[in-house]
Amino acid sequence: MLNAPHIVSDVMTETVAAVDRQARFKEIVETMERWKVSALPVLAGEGRVVGVVSEADLLPKEEFRESDPERLAQLRRVDDVRRAEAVTAEELMTTPALTVSANATLSQAARIMARGAVKRLPVVDGHGVLRGIVSRADLLKVFLRSDEELAEEVRRNVLSELFAPPAQGLQVEVADGVVTLRGRVRDTSLIPVIARLVRSVEGVVDVAFDVTGPASVRPDARAGERRI
Repeated sequence: MLNAPHIVSDVMTETVAAVDRQARFKEIVETMERWKVSALPVLAGEGRVVGVVSEADLLPKEEFRESDPERLAQLRRVDDVRRAEAVTAEELMTTPALTVSANATLSQAARIMARGAVKRLPVVDGHGVLRGIVSRADLLKVFLRSDEELAEEVRRNVLSELFAPPAQGLQVEVADGVVTLRGRVRDTSLIPVIARLVRSVEGVVDVAFDVTGPASVRPDARAGERRI
């Protein structure tokens, strides 16, 4: 059986700095500085995430400090002008907040971050209550797995379990997260399937093939390897 993919709860930070909706501007800045973070979840009630306040939400206060924004700026940047006059987290925050479930896979969390152009996500339970925080750096932790660990998982969970007869002659080599499979396979039509399954192993950077079989396999002109 293939290992279950890592989920957000495996890598998230459970101790989270947050503020309530009535937190004042200076308190927000002080909390960010104390915790060395650039954004804070804004909570209501029993810890339900209702928004996020970030450095970008605070900067208009300084940008427009010495003068009122011109009429054109007021029209183009309504939200920034509003934030320049705001004094509480509720007035400053971006809402609704982008959040993620603790049971979401790391791939799902990465897609939410990419689409929302954010660096971190509050992790919430089914009621929207804050349970942790996950950052881009947390999602990249799977790439810290050793080459030996990756090689063993490919042998055990891809080749041995799923492709024992046709792939039993393959040797697995891993260098800097790149998996290379060398040897002979009886059915080269399985190579794209093997490639997809190897890439699904968390921490794998890329997959290359240097194989022979009944059907000819055209090697890469530079490295003598076939990449799928």
